[in-house]
Amino acid sequence: EENGLIVAIGEWVMQQACFQAQTWQATLPGLRMSVNLSPRQFARGDIVRVVQRALSRAQLSPQLLEVEITESALLNLGSLDVLRALRAMDIDIAIDDFGTGYSSLSYLRRFRAERLKLDMSFVRGIGVHREDEVITRAILSLGRALGFSVVAEGVETDMQLAFLRRHGCSVVQGYRFARPMPAAQAHAFIQRFNQGVLALE
Repeated sequence: EENGLIVAIGEWVMQQACFQAQTWQATLPGLRMSVNLSPRQFARGDIVRVVQRALSRAQLSPQLLEVEITESALLNLGSLDVLRALRAMDIDIAIDDFGTGYSSLSYLRRFRAERLKLDMSFVRGIGVHREDEVITRAILSLGRALGFSVVAEGVETDMQLAFLRRHGCSVVQGYRFARPMPAAQAHAFIQRFNQGVLALE
C-alpha cells in the first residue's frame, strides 16, 4: 500500500483468481470467486479495465466474480462511478471490514452492494465485551433492514457461531471452518463440503 506495489500485485491476484475460478467451473459449477481490491487500486482509476481484462483472459463469466472493498475505498474520488461500472458488468460487490472504517450510511444508501462483511474485531468480542455484541447485533439488523447479506468474518469458536446464528447471521467465514490452503486442497475441501461429508456443526 505505502509504496504502490499493491497495484501491480493486485492486478496479478485478480488475474490468477479469475484463472482459478474458471478452472474450478468444470467440477464446481457456479462457484463464485471473491477478490479483495485495495483503495490504492481505486485511486489509480483503471480498475474496471483491469477486471475486464482478467475476466476476458480467463474466459470467466462476470457473474462468477465478487470484489471486496473497504469502506475507506469509497472515499476516493470517483469510487462510486467505478463501483457502479462494476455492478453494470454483473459483478457482485462486498463491503469488507464493515464497522471499522467510516461506515458512511449515506454511501450505503447511494450505492447498493450485495454483502456487508462484519469485521472480525467485533466477532472476537462475542462473549467477551458486551459492546461488541451490541454492535454485531446492530450491524446484522441494519444489513437485514437494507436488504444486504451480512457475512461475519473471523469466526473461530462455537460460542461465536452460536451467537451469530441466534441473531440471524447465516453466512460466516473463519478458522472455525478452515484455514487458508492451496488451490488443490481448497478444491477437495469444497467438494467434500458440498457433498455433506464435512461435519462443521
